[in-house]
Amino acid sequence: MWVRTASKRDIPAISQLLGQVWHDTYDTIYGIEKVNAITAQWHSISALERNLKQPASEFLVADDGNTIAGTAFASQIEPATAKLHQLYVLPQFRGKGVGKLLLEEIEDSFFEAQNLVLEVEALNGPAIRFYQQHGFIQTGNTANCGADGSGSAALVFTKKR
Repeated sequence: MWVRTASKRDIPAISQLLGQVWHDTYDTIYGIEKVNAITAQWHSISALERNLKQPASEFLVADDGNTIAGTAFASQIEPATAKLHQLYVLPQFRGKGVGKLLLEEIEDSFFEAQNLVLEVEALNGPAIRFYQQHGFIQTGNTANCGADGSGSAALVFTKKR
């Protein structure tokens, strides 16, 4: 498994991966209809292609040569702060170090940032444990996870560096 920068040719596979992971993770929390609406908006081909063009950002995939097993996207939101917007791994690749590889590459990409922040659904225990194991601490919460007006509450975690 290796981590590399995502390219336009990866976008359909990333979109499919995100849809699968979101249904696996969030159907029981939000319901299938809401997950379908979120993935249609946030994980569409056009939305993901915008990530490729965003300045001061890094869009990654974990690839074993046959399958894109995971993806991560982060951007510099302030001079001293980078934000991890996405880090998702296919269920069959979880627990095999894929998430750790993606997170380490994101951290290396923003080596000058003093803080790495992220938002995580409060009911997503496995993700919370993953981030805590990698040095993140809860520093707040938000009523609008992922986008202004989303109406989805989440916890805010920060890793100070």
